[in-house]
Amino acid sequence: MKVILTQDVPKLGSLGEVINIKDGHARNFLIPKGTALVFNAHNLKIMESRKKKEEFLLKRKKEDALALSEKLKASSCTIAVKAIDEDKIFGSVTTEMIQKAFEAEGVSIDKKAVQLEEPIKKLGVYQIPIKLHPEVIINCKVWIVKE
Repeated sequence: MKVILTQDVPKLGSLGEVINIKDGHARNFLIPKGTALVFNAHNLKIMESRKKKEEFLLKRKKEDALALSEKLKASSCTIAVKAIDEDKIFGSVTTEMIQKAFEAEGVSIDKKAVQLEEPIKKLGVYQIPIKLHPEVIINCKVWIVKE
């Protein structure tokens, strides 16, 4: 049976691709879950328009991410935490704390975009990678200071 995929399916294909699949798999799994449509002229037109819309939205998201990256390049944030004399922090600095610090600076980012490799447990200046878009990753300066 020929079907058109409405989203990326591992080991089968990507969005908008026309594939041949066994009838039972298509009727019992892919079509009921909405991951595929039966191949015909009407559904092909629907998928082409949906694909164009997706491409436009992805392009727009990338442009927004590039504009936000320019704002982030110009700013840095400071986080005041409780610490011992040896520059050790009580607890650690989290992605949510970094997100709130940037919001205080006037830049709105998602806490999931902050890419901490390991928790920050000492005072200092850190370059934190922030993933705004799959193609736009920027390093931002974060100051961790004693309260």
